[in-house]
Amino acid sequence: MANKVAQEAFNHLIDDLRATHGANLAAVVLYGSAAAGDHIDQSSDYNLLIALERITPEELRQAQAPLREWRRLGHPLPVYFTTEELRDAADVFPIEFHQMRRARLVLYGNDPFAGLVIHDHNLRHQTEYELRSKLIQLRRLYIPASISVEKLTDLMGESLTSFAALFAPALMLHGVREPPVLKQECVRAAVKHFGLNGEPFERIFALRETGVQPASDAEAHELFASYLAQIEIVTEAVDELRLGAEN
Repeated sequence: MANKVAQEAFNHLIDDLRATHGANLAAVVLYGSAAAGDHIDQSSDYNLLIALERITPEELRQAQAPLREWRRLGHPLPVYFTTEELRDAADVFPIEFHQMRRARLVLYGNDPFAGLVIHDHNLRHQTEYELRSKLIQLRRLYIPASISVEKLTDLMGESLTSFAALFAPALMLHGVREPPVLKQECVRAAVKHFGLNGEPFERIFALRETGVQPASDAEAHELFASYLAQIEIVTEAVDELRLGAEN
């Protein structure tokens, strides 16, 4: 799950949160790459969800002290929900809730996702919205990144993490009830299901793991073009579900 340093940070944070929130603290949940065993040191974040019975401005102000050290270690601020909001928002954030349900580790309290019903009637719309938004952003960021192999390699590696997470709901929409949890395995499942060219994804994963960059500008730009084309295929496959529903 996490290295010894991170585990100590979790323990200190939970002790501080218990002292701060008392009986109001319902759960602390680690979710995402670290919970899935997909964490890359110095690259992936430790994402936390904190569930309280009630949330007031005073409770949030008091959280500043225990979270100061957590942020100093370079981790993002946790997501705060009330236990009631977790139940009520299951139809609003289906992608995020499915991600948390599939890759989570309860560090404190009761599991807020146990028995939680996640409604999927907004899943297709949210998945297409996220895919198209990130696709547009990828094209925009390619412009400044195209000046160097290093910048372009970083862009592909960082963006693949986001797209790999979105391939899971895309697969679910196409009938795969339980997509793989690990990002690389989920991408491979999408390659098989959507008939993609898997080579650019495998090469980008290898770049992330080894830090070895493409040998030339031409190779880097060719890899990006192939990668972009595969993202466009998945996006259109999700869009076609909308067209099918309308006919």
